Amino acid sequence: MLEQTRTKVRGLTVWLGETVNDWFGDRPFEDGGEVTHGRLGLRLLWRQDEGWDTNVRLRARFDLPNLRDKAYIFLGRQNERELVTDQPETFTREQQLLEERRKEDQSGFIGLGYALRRNIDLRAGVRGGYKVYAQARLRKQWALSVQDRIEFRETVFWTVKDHFGSTTSFNYEHAFTPALALHWQNAATITKETDGFAWSSSLGLFRQFGDQRVLSGEIVATGETGMRDKLSEYGVRVKWQQPVYRDWLIGELIAGHFWPKGDEEPEREQRWAVGANLEMRF
Repeated sequence: MLEQTRTKVRGLTVWLGETVNDWFGDRPFEDGGEVTHGRLGLRLLWRQDEGWDTNVRLRARFDLPNLRDKAYIFLGRQNERELVTDQPETFTREQQLLEERRKEDQSGFIGLGYALRRNIDLRAGVRGGYKVYAQARLRKQWALSVQDRIEFRETVFWTVKDHFGSTTSFNYEHAFTPALALHWQNAATITKETDGFAWSSSLGLFRQFGDQRVLSGEIVATGETGMRDKLSEYGVRVKWQQPVYRDWLIGELIAGHFWPKGDEEPEREQRWAVGANLEMRF
């Protein structure tokens, strides 16, 4: 059943790629076209005092021959705010074990991207049926040594509601051994709606056991610089990831203990949270 489901999902996306490719010229999709970064995910979340929450995410990229190699189509379904601001995966609501504020926050999207250079691309798309957004993205990596690596990402985005905004992320990785590494990850987003900038940071150890099996433990924190209490939440989370079926059905279990505090709340609360994610790669 899993094989059939994956084959049907893959077949549907290839058909869609062929259809869209034909809009732009006569080169057939088989002439260099492909579907990449295909992901279909299901999340189940429980957070203390908030109960259960579920959602489905989808994303895929289509490299189309008629767009002359550098351009591509992307589509999917995910948190609308995270899509527009280009939040790193580490700081998505899914990974922070936060429920969606509203079901409307999850929306479908489709867009066109163009690789201006190897590490710069421009993207424009529509999400939620009719809301337009645009992005310019820069990604750069440096190897400081055999054991140390840093990554810088900058995304400038525009929407009708927010006008211009940006998300900056900086990540540092130190490898103690080929299987054990320290990750320090940071992101800051500025929009018309944020007080100052919204920031997130995590520090943790990641241990690989081969065959996509990874165990991690992290200290995480989020906040906004313009708020009265600049640290809105901090906590710890532990995550285990491994293949469930072959190498394309990946299971993930996350557990965390957090201390959130609203701007109008006198004291911090304590919250336990558990999340289970199942992702099909196609």
